[in-house]
Amino acid sequence: MFRNDLLAGKRYLVTGGGSGLGREISARLLELGAEVAICGRRTAVLEEAASQLMQRHGGRVRPEALDIRDYEAVGAMVERLWSEFGPLDGLVNNAAGNFVCRTEELSRRGFEAISDIVLRGTFYVTQAVGRRWIAERRRGSVVSIIVTWVITGAPYVVASAMSKSGVETMTKSLAVEWGHYGIRLNALAPGVFPTEGANARLSPKSRWSDESVANPMNRVGRMPELQNAVVFLLCDEVEWLTGQTLVVDGGGYLQNGASFTHLRGLGDDDWRAMREAIRATDARDRALREG
Repeated sequence: MFRNDLLAGKRYLVTGGGSGLGREISARLLELGAEVAICGRRTAVLEEAASQLMQRHGGRVRPEALDIRDYEAVGAMVERLWSEFGPLDGLVNNAAGNFVCRTEELSRRGFEAISDIVLRGTFYVTQAVGRRWIAERRRGSVVSIIVTWVITGAPYVVASAMSKSGVETMTKSLAVEWGHYGIRLNALAPGVFPTEGANARLSPKSRWSDESVANPMNRVGRMPELQNAVVFLLCDEVEWLTGQTLVVDGGGYLQNGASFTHLRGLGDDDWRAMREAIRATDARDRALREG
């Protein structure tokens, strides 16, 4: 779809780039000639991902252990990247947290775990990178991964829907405020692209597959469709495109409206089983971070 050297000489930061969608996006950027920095909380996961990505695709991948909820740490990371990795040309805001939960049972800690990553963390990274671009009169491109719930709303994922809506509003607002600096901001709202982490927290009792989803194309997304959409939004060849949200969901939200409405019929035992499955996934992730 794209020429092999489309992104040659470019440098990008992908938050949450060590696993899931972030890792897949990083792989595509490498394939097209870019150098990529990936950040996340799990050092071992980041280092393994960087090694495997370089073995498979060549190029340079720099892992940065970081909790994007820490404002000062974000600023320090951006300073390190500029001095040790090189000035960035683009940013992919991919880091997120989410899980299904009845909203009346959502704790303050659970709400903040999601909103602090998705809303605050995304802003911290965007602001830190944008400041450098503005100070150095550099052009830049930001793509933020959001959700179709910013259009429809969605039950049982209220903290994420609220936070992602804030990211879309940031995208539109800064597209106007920073446009005259040559800085573009766009968002991408994917439908179901199965990854282990997302499936474990958003559909812990069933696996996403072509047979289990409902949309006009009767299938889940294929990863190259997401990867290429991100590249399209990032690349210089669409420089006049800014402040927009691109939906890549096979027409799913047009057909179905809000996601997760099928969970309305679940009883207390069903929700209890899902909570236990999600907690088990979280415990495994904590063990990886601490190990």
